[in-house]
Formats: sequence, C-alpha cells, structure tokens
Amino acid sequence: MRCCVCLFQQSLQCSPSKMAAGESNSRSSCLNLSNSGPLGNAPPSNSAHSSPASNRGAGGAAGGINRSAGNSNPQSGPENGGGTESAVRSTPSAHNPPRQTVGQSGASSGAASNMTATSSSSSSSSSSSSASTASSSADASAAAAVSSLPSSPASVLVYREPVYNWQATKSTVKERFAFLFNNEVLSDVHFLVGKGMGVQRIPAHRFALAVGSAVFDAMFNGGMATTSTEIELPDVEPAAFLALLKFLYSDEVQIGPETVMTTLYTAKKYAVPALEAHCVEFLKKNLRADNAFMLLTQARLFDEPQLASLCLENIDKNTADALAAEGFTDVDLDTLAAVLERDTLGVREVRLFGAAVRWAEAEAQRQQLQPTPENKRRVLGKALALIRFPLMTIEEFAAGPAQSGILTDREVVSLFLHFTVNPKPHVEFIDRPRCCLRGKECSITRFSQVESRWGYSGTSDRIRFSVNRRIFVVGFGLYGSIHGPTDYQVNIQIIHTDSNTVLGQNDTGFSCDGTASTFRVMFKEPVEILPSVNYIACATLKGPDSHYGTKGMRKVTHEAPATGTKTCFTFCYAAGNNNGTSVEDGQIPEVIFYT
Repeated sequence: MRCCVCLFQQSLQCSPSKMAAGESNSRSSCLNLSNSGPLGNAPPSNSAHSSPASNRGAGGAAGGINRSAGNSNPQSGPENGGGTESAVRSTPSAHNPPRQTVGQSGASSGAASNMTATSSSSSSSSSSSSASTASSSADASAAAAVSSLPSSPASVLVYREPVYNWQATKSTVKERFAFLFNNEVLSDVHFLVGKGMGVQRIPAHRFALAVGSAVFDAMFNGGMATTSTEIELPDVEPAAFLALLKFLYSDEVQIGPETVMTTLYTAKKYAVPALEAHCVEFLKKNLRADNAFMLLTQARLFDEPQLASLCLENIDKNTADALAAEGFTDVDLDTLAAVLERDTLGVREVRLFGAAVRWAEAEAQRQQLQPTPENKRRVLGKALALIRFPLMTIEEFAAGPAQSGILTDREVVSLFLHFTVNPKPHVEFIDRPRCCLRGKECSITRFSQVESRWGYSGTSDRIRFSVNRRIFVVGFGLYGSIHGPTDYQVNIQIIHTDSNTVLGQNDTGFSCDGTASTFRVMFKEPVEILPSVNYIACATLKGPDSHYGTKGMRKVTHEAPATGTKTCFTFCYAAGNNNGTSVEDGQIPEVIFYT
C-alpha cells in the first residue's frame, strides 16, 4: 500500500509541466492518458492537430481527452489506440497483478494515477467513466492506497512534455539502440523475469533481440513463433537477463562476481557466444585456489571444457589450498571423483583422505543422514576407491584411515599387510604414484670429487637443506659399491626439521655397477619443499662399502635453461647420528626435483 502511494507521488513530482487550470496548493489526483516514456514523458502523437500541453491553458484538460482518444500512439503496441483506451488498459486488474518495469518508475505510477482520475468538464467525464469502469477490478491494496490521499475540490489533469525527435540526439546506430535498452519507447514485447516476489517486467524490442540471438529469432520469427506480448522466464535471474539485453543492445559487458555464473547460463540459454566468452574470460582472470572447486562445478554444469581444464590445473598446483577452501565441501560427487582420479595432484594422500571425509560429512548433512562411518562410506561411493591408501606411510594410515571406521576390517588388514610384508599382497586400491609435476626433471650435485670406502652399520646418512623457492623432490642420487655390481636395500626419507615429521619415504632397493656414478632412488610420490624451510634428507643403506663424495659445497644453484629461473639449495650439518655425512663429504650427493 505504501509502495503505491510513493509511486503515485513520484509520478506527480516527475511531471515537467505545470498542472492545468485549477491547480491548487494540495496535490490532486490525475489521469495519465498515455504510457510514460523513458524520461517520464508522454510519447509524441502522430496527430497533425495536436499541440504541446504547455500551450493549452485552462481549457486544455478537457480538450486533451478528446484529442488523445481519437489518435493512435505508435509506441504503445498494436492494440493501443492511445488516449482513454490506453488509460483503461494501463489499469492493473485482478487477473493481471501490477509489476514494476525495471528502470521505468513512470510506467508503474501511471496505473495508480489512472484509477482516481475525475474531470471538471463534460467531455472528460465520459473518458473518466471508462477508466473508472476498468479500475473497478484493480488490485485492492492499490485502490486503498490511492483513496487514502486527500482529494481536492476539483481534480485536474497533468500533461507531460513529450520527447520529440530523440533520434536526432543519437549520432550512431549504437547510441540509438543503447537508448532503447530497458526502455518502453517502441517496445513490442515484455519479459516477466524471475519467480515469486522477485519477478521483474522488462521491456524489449523483438527486432533487436532477433538480430543478436538465434533463439530469440526462432521465438519471434520461426515456424512456431509466439504472438504473446508478455513472455515469462522463471528460470532466469533478472540481473542476468538485463546483462544479456545490455550486451545485445550496446555490446557493453556488465558482469561481476555475483552475476557472472547466472549471466553465463543466460548467454548459453539464448545462444550468445560472444557474451559467453566474456563470462569465461572473467572467470579465468578471477580463478584462485579458494574458488577453483566452485568454478569447476559450474564449468562442468555449463559444459565449458576450457574453463574446467584451467580449474583442474589450478587445483593441481594448489591442491592443499583448494581442499581447504570453504567451497570444496559444496561440490557434487562427480566433481569430487574427477579430481581424486587425477595423477597430478600436489598433496599427500592422507590429506586427500581428510578432505574426502569433510566432504562426506557435508554431503550426509545435505542428504539428512547422520554422519556415521557407514553413511560417510555410502555418500563417498565411487570416490572412496580413488583415494590411494597404499601411497600413505604406515604411520599416516594407522593414525587416520585405519581408525576412521570408513574402511572395512578386511580392507584395513590388507593395507597393513601391504605396508609391512614383502612381496606385497594385492590391494583393492590404486597404488600408482601421483605426479603433480610438469616441465623437465632437474637435479643438483653437491660434491665436486668422489672417493672410495664409505661403510654402513645401520645408521642413516643425513644432511639438512633448504631452498629459495617451492619445488617437489622426487628422489635422491646415491653412490654404489666399490666392489663391482651389487644390490643395496635402502630406505629414503625427507623429514621436516622443526616438527620431525616424515613427509615422504620409500623402502626400496637399487642395483649398482661398481662405478663412481650415482644411482637413482625415487620416492613413491613427490615431496613438496617450501622456500626457507629446513628439511633433512635421509638415506639408510644395507650393503657393502661404497664410494662417497668430497669437497662439498654449502650452496648449489640450478638455473633452468629455458626460463633462467634459479633454484638455490643451502646445505647444513644435520645434528645427531648421521653416519658421518656432512656438508664437506659423505652420501646423498644428488637431489632430483621438479619446479
């Protein structure tokens, strides 16, 4: 009720012309005889006998009705003859509840003003009675709002200055079409966009839409073209539809973080690939680790393979941050599975399991299930088999998955056997290492000379190191036997110095040929090394005496040939039992890594 009053008052205040004779100090009800233009003005008449409202004087009100009733309005649609007929049709009815046109407050206020119009002359009385008859079925709240306004002794008519020759003020076709955007001028169709209380009535022009969209062309000009002047679009957001129209009318792109996804949906629905491309480009520029999963879900939903590929690459490079993001638990099962099956994720498997458990808890809640281990396993479905439990250390598995209740007893036992016995029994989970690495493999050597006879008695060779940039260590180069071809058993580890946490390890072996070369021993999966953090490289060998390195360097720099990027290693003595290995001499001569 209050809204109608405001609109009514606004229609009065926006009138650029004075009220006709009989103007009083108090605002009186008025009859708006024609649809409002974009600036709150009545559209121009084609009548050769019409005269501007400002020249009418005291008798203009009564005469204006007869003029309007007898002349057609070229901008009011095929059914609208202008004048009183227009006033009657603009009155909202019970079957046609009033809807506010976006950006057109004048059009909304016209309905209220038409409902209370009276006339002081005999000719205006007949027109006013027609309007009164149509308004009898109007919305009750609007009528009550208007009737509550104080009435004046003699009601008068308000005329608005017409906007003549607006085309002359626009020098280009683009400017003229941009002027028509969201404008009642020349509009021949209206869209009821949204649903519920959020519906907005948006004017448009069939020709402009058909020129920019094959879908609109078929809608208006195809074999099954619609003849309706009002089209409901309940599945489209008003802001997104306005962004689409803005682009079709003016080539201007109006998208933001809140509207880009709904605009992308609307552009695809109405086959406007140029706007689609703008939306995708916007998403690319704003792609980050904390929104990668959300955008990946939308890219898969809207069938945008290029955007989906970029999201997956971002997740590969920033897996830990992406998994920690708030939106991760909102993805669907298929998206979760698409990520877990990748071989290029840069995170330890135990962290993937923890993230999957968080997702399962959120999904159980969405399905209104209790977050029991059984329900978590149920909602994880095919995703559970994509977690590579054999890549965990036995400590990680024992502390997490083995106690979670998500795995069956049989699965837990088989995985423990896989960790502890040789030959390793078959397990139902993937044991293929993930490799999050791209580009060329790199390595550095910290010794400049090789000597003979380095013995082993079960003590680990250890050296502390740090780097200046993020890398992934995939293995070490180790010296082999001085007694000819020999096989060694070896356990390699990388330990976080401050927390004494084992970040990566592998129990394996290697064969040497008796030369002074180094022999590669690789981790099960890459170990992420962060800049300016201390780590310990550790190797425990079982076998005969080997070669060892001397004249070690404290700092070793690797420069990438293609890019010139420098990776600087700094080596330090590792306190404790280290089998004699130090910066100057010992084992672990080579570190193999990717950037």
